[in-house]
Amino acid sequence: MKIAITSQNKREITGHAGKCRKFWIYEVSDGKVGERNLLELPKEQSFHESSANGAHPLDDINVLISGGMGMGMIRRLEMKGIEGIITSETEPDKAVTSYLAGTLERLVPQPHHHGHDDNQTCCQHS
Repeated sequence: MKIAITSQNKREITGHAGKCRKFWIYEVSDGKVGERNLLELPKEQSFHESSANGAHPLDDINVLISGGMGMGMIRRLEMKGIEGIITSETEPDKAVTSYLAGTLERLVPQPHHHGHDDNQTCCQHS
């Protein structure tokens, strides 16, 4: 199993999964976390810039955990067999551990807006 975490700043779980270009990829085997690698995508391979129907570097993941994504993104992931999860957890390792334990806090997707206030953590601003 592979779990991807949006982490534009390489430290915390960040929001706006569609524009995010940096992802921690966790390899999980028999319920135990193995390797963790950083995947950095060029802008044109962000979900926002790439085709929903084309191949994508994250097509082989099983789960994408982010601080924020809209219903369109969740549906796009579902079409590829990927579970999209929104959480308020900000620590990537803890989110993966909690997900595997079935205790990760899940938030309901909110309507997507391209305008952001200055206090929002968003991948495109990091």
